[in-house]
Amino acid sequence: MQIPETIRLSSWLAILLTALYVAMVVTAVIVVLRENRNPIRALSWVIALVFLPGVGLVFYLFFGRSLRGLHMISRHNKRKIMHDNSPKKINLSELHIADEHKNIIKLAHNLCKSPFTLNNELDIFTDGLSKFDALKQDLRNATKSILLQYYIFLDDGIGNEIADILISKAGQGVKVKVIYDHIGSFSAKNKFFEKMEQHGVETHPFFRVNFPHFANRINWRNHRKIVVIDGKIGYIGGMNIADRYVNGLPNGEVWRDTHFRVKGDIVESLIYSFAVDWNFLKKHPYVPQVKAEQSDIFNLTGLQLVTGGPTERWNNLTLCFLRAISSARKRILIQTPYFLPTDGLLNALEAAALAKIDVRIMMPQNTDSKLLHYASFSYITQCLKAGIKVYLYEPGMLHAKAMIIDDNFVTAGSTNFDFRSFENNFECNLLIYDSNLNRQMRDIFFNDVKRCEKLNLEHWRKRPLSQRFLESLLRLVSPIL
Repeated sequence: MQIPETIRLSSWLAILLTALYVAMVVTAVIVVLRENRNPIRALSWVIALVFLPGVGLVFYLFFGRSLRGLHMISRHNKRKIMHDNSPKKINLSELHIADEHKNIIKLAHNLCKSPFTLNNELDIFTDGLSKFDALKQDLRNATKSILLQYYIFLDDGIGNEIADILISKAGQGVKVKVIYDHIGSFSAKNKFFEKMEQHGVETHPFFRVNFPHFANRINWRNHRKIVVIDGKIGYIGGMNIADRYVNGLPNGEVWRDTHFRVKGDIVESLIYSFAVDWNFLKKHPYVPQVKAEQSDIFNLTGLQLVTGGPTERWNNLTLCFLRAISSARKRILIQTPYFLPTDGLLNALEAAALAKIDVRIMMPQNTDSKLLHYASFSYITQCLKAGIKVYLYEPGMLHAKAMIIDDNFVTAGSTNFDFRSFENNFECNLLIYDSNLNRQMRDIFFNDVKRCEKLNLEHWRKRPLSQRFLESLLRLVSPIL
């Protein structure tokens, strides 16, 4: 009996597709092994690829690939931008800074060539209304240039206010450049950004997610929030451009965040960070025409900018956080919307608490992501057992991202205390070496404590079994949440 031609073709097609799939899986496994990742994570991907046909490969393509070693811009262009935007060097040996903090300064510089700056001023905002009032006024006063970068830039009330100001300044001859994250700002209509572009505002989405680049872009987001005005005023922190930062949530709950306004030599570093991201998008050299202005500030406020992302050789922010935690002698105060630490960071916090250092972690009672909410809760029992004090912020969403160490060090910015920020997102944080600003941030932390529930281990263990199971389940996939 002769086999029909169509059946033979179907059989050969099935064999060909199967062989192609097996080849893709084998290639992916080889890539995972050659990257020499964390053994547990590498083994997880190998198991998923081998034992979850189809699903494992799809998950790997979206969430498992690495950008480590990818150059965002050429070394030549990077050196040129750095040369044109680098503050004067400071001799650390002449400064009255603790040795453990000098080590953080050296680490940050070696990781991302970030200079330590001393001639700065810094204002702290803990509510969106005051931050955006100040930002809008500074934008209106711009005469030369505006560099603006946000993860979320929505076309709501505050978003349209900011956009109208940018359009107005562009019409006055001010050079205005805007970077927004494509996924973070996905709900904003295209015509919102097109209107700005039509009126002279240069706007570009970071890693626009479209076919055929869907799989290799969706997992890596630019989470930075940076503004530089006329090369002399900068903004950096955790607030995006959206009404919830001003008006709170629809249910009446607050949206609590932290943001900074800076002046002085640190602005050079903000310009450099923006220029690198802009060059990555435009694919041609761009050196800011307006350098950071020489300031007449004579404060001794030490500031350093640390940037990190999936293209960096090292996990810059993870290493800086580890160095800072290990330097603690008295206290570690952490505020974060999501608490999904790497094993190294969790161990460092546990070691500090067990050494009788005062370690406190504050996270929201309820978050904007149920998955992250329960995954974060899976770490609480372990923290409480080690003696770490855990607080749940009750008035609403705690979106602040800050770590306060002892009496002279603070780091805050866009970085959440989670896998995504440390490994998959492009982030930026200020390292602050100043006792006065440390005291201000401590006061803010303990004022927030008054509106928190302090967790008790015995009571925490009584939460429903179904919740504990869900926490443990989500913890398994926390590295890709």
